[in-house]
Amino acid sequence: MEYVRLGKTDDTIPVIGMGTWKLGADKEGTIEAIRYGIGLGMSFVDTAEMYANEEIVGKAIQNEDVFIGTKVSPSHFRENEVLRACDASLGRLGVKAVDLYQLHWPNSRVTIKETMRAMEKLVDQGKIRHIGVSNFNLKELRAAQDAMKKHEIVSNQIEYSVLVRDFGDALSDYCKKNGITIIAYSPFGSGAFFDERYGNVHVILDDISKKHGKTAGQVALNWLISKGNISAIPKAGRLDHVEENAGATGWKLSPDEIKTIDSLGQSKTPIAGRLNAFTKRTAPFWSGIMTRIEHKRIKSGEEEKDENIMKRQ
Repeated sequence: MEYVRLGKTDDTIPVIGMGTWKLGADKEGTIEAIRYGIGLGMSFVDTAEMYANEEIVGKAIQNEDVFIGTKVSPSHFRENEVLRACDASLGRLGVKAVDLYQLHWPNSRVTIKETMRAMEKLVDQGKIRHIGVSNFNLKELRAAQDAMKKHEIVSNQIEYSVLVRDFGDALSDYCKKNGITIIAYSPFGSGAFFDERYGNVHVILDDISKKHGKTAGQVALNWLISKGNISAIPKAGRLDHVEENAGATGWKLSPDEIKTIDSLGQSKTPIAGRLNAFTKRTAPFWSGIMTRIEHKRIKSGEEEKDENIMKRQ
């Protein structure tokens, strides 16, 4: 496994980690998949209180050498709420400290200074080791960093894939210049990568993959990590998919192949889509609804139907 430096810290994380959004309904299967991935070197596991699966993830990482990241929901950005939310996540995960604690989405209804004051307090208390954000644009990221008094933001988790490149070069350049690691979630476009609608992308990736004896998915992940300063966290609930993800490292695309994939450009609307501003403005409300939906889904044991698309994100 290859590693990337986390922010300006002395810590490194695998360039391919494991996302867990929509995992957990098959509890034993989820635990098995996570442990298998850790064994293959994907020892960065990311979850969130909104995913309603922290307890299951916690069982999976028991007695494992793992870098664990979780996220606080935007509905809990008041100082006292952040502190309580972190304690609750620690309890569900069964750990004394979280390696990376992230703000899941921006919340303009609470001043970023208040939220970051709580995050820094958690570092000082030894409950979290590093502070990160997620789904923050350049302006939001700068404001969050400016609100810090003695610690630094080490990462920004954003949707990034061959299909989705919505964040722009300015954000990427800022992160590289300021030592902020990009964590790429949904590196398969929330499963869209496997959809026939993007056959034109597959034709190119398949051609490249044959030259390396790899799969199109492995090429897509390798292209991501070739950008540097990136850790991708694909979700996979099947052991063969977990193993395939791990196989995206240990080899390199040629400069010409990278340019060819670069030239494809964005072809899918990101999760937030054209309603990005509205999505962020209303995050405190819908995040609570999403958490309840996920709790219900996991409790009922509902599994996604499509093995190819929904098992991998």
